[in-house]
Amino acid sequence: MEEEDGEFRQWDELIPDALGLIFSHLPLQEILTVVPRVCKAWNRAVTGPYCWQEIDIELWSNRCHQSDHLDRMLQMLILRSSGSLRKLSVTGLQNDSIFSFIAQHAGSLKTLKVPRSGLSNSGVVNVAEKLSSLTFLDLSYCCKLGPEAIQAIGKHCKSLIEFSRNMHPLDVASVDSHDDEADAIASTMPKLKRLEIAYHRVSTEGVLKILSSCVSLEFLELRGCWDVQLDNKFFKEKFPDMKVLGPRVIGFYDMINDWEDCCSDYFSDGSDYLAWEFLEDGEMGEFYEDDFEHGWDDNFYADRVNIDMEPHIWPPSP
Repeated sequence: MEEEDGEFRQWDELIPDALGLIFSHLPLQEILTVVPRVCKAWNRAVTGPYCWQEIDIELWSNRCHQSDHLDRMLQMLILRSSGSLRKLSVTGLQNDSIFSFIAQHAGSLKTLKVPRSGLSNSGVVNVAEKLSSLTFLDLSYCCKLGPEAIQAIGKHCKSLIEFSRNMHPLDVASVDSHDDEADAIASTMPKLKRLEIAYHRVSTEGVLKILSSCVSLEFLELRGCWDVQLDNKFFKEKFPDMKVLGPRVIGFYDMINDWEDCCSDYFSDGSDYLAWEFLEDGEMGEFYEDDFEHGWDDNFYADRVNIDMEPHIWPPSP
């Protein structure tokens, strides 16, 4: 609190949206487990929509290997947003039902990142019209998706200006061509300003279709698109204002580092994944770690209290 005109202003007297703005800069764990225990006002702030207009659980979800835990966490946080969700970042969705849940609450959603998810073409096609407010979409490493899903997104998301569809080299080893995806992008996403299709098996003709249709492109990532025979001279002459990354990976060590980055994400075993525990009354309990001494980072909660109560409710009902 701070002194003003001889009086002290209490932190708990701040309006909820101001508190929410402050708390939104804290780590997810602190928002869910520490802040609600400080006082009633802070608890109201974090259980209301004020902290959840932007939800970023990508790091946590990358370490979560139980899909029901991930689904319940998403449901809890999205319901807390009360329709005001503008940005969602999560990885590893395992089913179409949770993606459908996201779409049902996407009225204000502008940015959606769901890389490495097991979504199907039909699952995306069925809900694409509910994602019409999107301006940024990341479907990278979603191996089950194809041109049908991309075409549905382009058809309904008329405001889309950034699309990320990078792949992992191992996932495309048996793919003959991604030109059908290039066609879907070219025919339905004319307003794109940024496009990432690293390691796609796309041809020169496929990229040329994109370039001729997406006339507003400012950035194009083609790393690892080995079949694309377009050099820097071509882009400098035809698209001097466009920034292009690839198709060649420059230098041996750059290529090795590129593969290492991909593999570190792809084969992450989640060994430092934190399990979270909840009390019987539905409140968030202390969180613990099975094998390591510290939490998500070395400075977070060196000392913790493990609570072992049955039944474990994870996450609590919204």
